[in-house]
Amino acid sequence: MKKILVVDDLEEVRELVEITLLRAKYTILTAENGFDAVKIAKEQKPDLVIMDIAMPGKINGLEAIRLLKGDPTTEKCPIIVLTGLCTSENFRNYLEAGAHSCFSKPFSPLKLIQEVENLLVELDCAV
Repeated sequence: MKKILVVDDLEEVRELVEITLLRAKYTILTAENGFDAVKIAKEQKPDLVIMDIAMPGKINGLEAIRLLKGDPTTEKCPIIVLTGLCTSENFRNYLEAGAHSCFSKPFSPLKLIQEVENLLVELDCAV
């Protein structure tokens, strides 16, 4: 079963994403900040990360993406940004940091599952 790391400082968002993905039969890992996300990703090696950007602490979502993409153990892991900050300019910054796609909050659970499945299929085909 594929593992997905869900990172958001709001418990309600983490729970909504977790419920959405559990229905699609994924194993879910969670973190509430960028620091924990990087630590968990290096230890657990998820197949995909769903990351908020605006989170408190020393490492926000954008910096966490850069750290994950700069580490050989996590650099190939696809990242979906899930944020209230998904403007076209911000989206370019997220892509440059290494994210694969961006969803605005509030989000469509069905579209999120479709994107997760598409990225996981692309990853399997690339290996």
